[in-house]
Amino acid sequence: MNKKEFIEKVNKLLIKQFGIPERNKKLPDTLDLLIATILSQNTNDNNSYKAFRNLKNKYSSWKELLNEKRISMEKEIRIAGLAKQKSETIKNLIVQLNKKTGNVSLDQIDSLKSEDAINELIQYKGIGVKTASCVLLFALDRNVCPVDTHVYRTVNRVGIISEKSRDKTFYSLNKHFPNGIAHSFHTNLIRLGREICKPANPSCGVCPLLKICKYNNKKIDKTEAGKKREFMLLDNIV
Repeated sequence: MNKKEFIEKVNKLLIKQFGIPERNKKLPDTLDLLIATILSQNTNDNNSYKAFRNLKNKYSSWKELLNEKRISMEKEIRIAGLAKQKSETIKNLIVQLNKKTGNVSLDQIDSLKSEDAINELIQYKGIGVKTASCVLLFALDRNVCPVDTHVYRTVNRVGIISEKSRDKTFYSLNKHFPNGIAHSFHTNLIRLGREICKPANPSCGVCPLLKICKYNNKKIDKTEAGKKREFMLLDNIV
């Protein structure tokens, strides 16, 4: 089984376990999504959403940030953590977009090929490959699978990829990626990483990928208490 076939097999098993993830029928604005993704770094969804809404409620358009002091933005997004760093990234993005295109918009990347779009986005200070790829998947509906901490851990454990960094994993994973499955594959792998394939104590006994997983340190609790715990976990998942 080659890598492409392996990915397709994993995707089918994940869908069988978790179903096909829902997604919004209307794609979000590209710049909105990029700023929301910046805010989501190293925090939970609830806090990043509150920070994003704070910005949207205060400013009628992102262009207003051109003349806004960074410290004012920092106050609005403090709930998301790393407020100084994130406000600097957002401020720099807005200023550089305006300088480069004469407008505060990311419409110019819509027509670019995925690789070129990622290369364009990562030119802006503070925006990495993971953030750029999230924009492509969730705002532009490209068949690109972002690699966060959960995806990085799971694809390397299972044996789809064998890389030492997230960025290298991203490029290796997305090379010849199967058509049309990026959203379900990415979303379900995150769920697998959060609920089953955890960093320290993975629940391998209930993993839908157990039979094809190449991880050498599988943890399967064969005691009665362990079986009961894994049964309860599986019951909650399905």
